[in-house]
Amino acid sequence: MKKNTLLQISEQIAAPLTAIASPQRVAILLAIGRGEACVCHLEAALGWRQAYISQHLMALRKADILLDKREGRYVFYRLKDASLLDLLIASARLCGLNPETITPLINTQINPSCECPQCAPVATA
Repeated sequence: MKKNTLLQISEQIAAPLTAIASPQRVAILLAIGRGEACVCHLEAALGWRQAYISQHLMALRKADILLDKREGRYVFYRLKDASLLDLLIASARLCGLNPETITPLINTQINPSCECPQCAPVATA
């Protein structure tokens, strides 16, 4: 069996960090949080256009950071490994940010501006 060299291990560790190394992708990951979010949820939470968000989601999926699930016309995204959120919070701490300032920004699951089935109130008959 071949031993991994320090460089090989370092490249493996750096790959997901490189994929999330933009403020926009960090914002998307925080907006998804420990739950899941559709593109319209992310549009409402971040105020960005769908095409812009979709480009970043595609890069995060290619990097094997996000999983997606289709429900009708909606695609919901979630972190493949929720410990990534802990890494983002630890990174914030390293930058001198108080984690309590970040926690309220993390996905609260329901966004009244979002039209997806998870956020929109169920219509009564």
